[in-house]
Amino acid sequence: METVRMDKWLWASRFFKTRALAAKACDIGRIHSNEIQAKPARDVRVGDTLKIRNEAGEFIVEVLVLSEMRGPAAVAQTLYHETDASREQRLRLVAEQKALQQIEGFLPVAKPSKRDRRQINRFRGRA
Repeated sequence: METVRMDKWLWASRFFKTRALAAKACDIGRIHSNEIQAKPARDVRVGDTLKIRNEAGEFIVEVLVLSEMRGPAAVAQTLYHETDASREQRLRLVAEQKALQQIEGFLPVAKPSKRDRRQINRFRGRA
């Protein structure tokens, strides 16, 4: 096997839960192959560099092995190698998000009470 469809490889390497989600990500421009926006039917070859954006973050990976079958996560991780810069950037973003969530008062403890909602509405200029 020399090539595999982009959506199949993304699904097999567990970047997306379904092939349909992988195809949709390609269609809306979240997948780039060798700096070119990839379509779901684009061929993936060993050695290609993929830039993948999903809910977990942005990955820059090099394709090591081709596969059309989805397997365990441990096997899926052997299909690619994530660049060091990509890994560092993703981990830094996760740390920043955790720090923001730990700031006191950043997230409300509970829903606003009726009195709080009235104060919010007055502050916003609503009657």
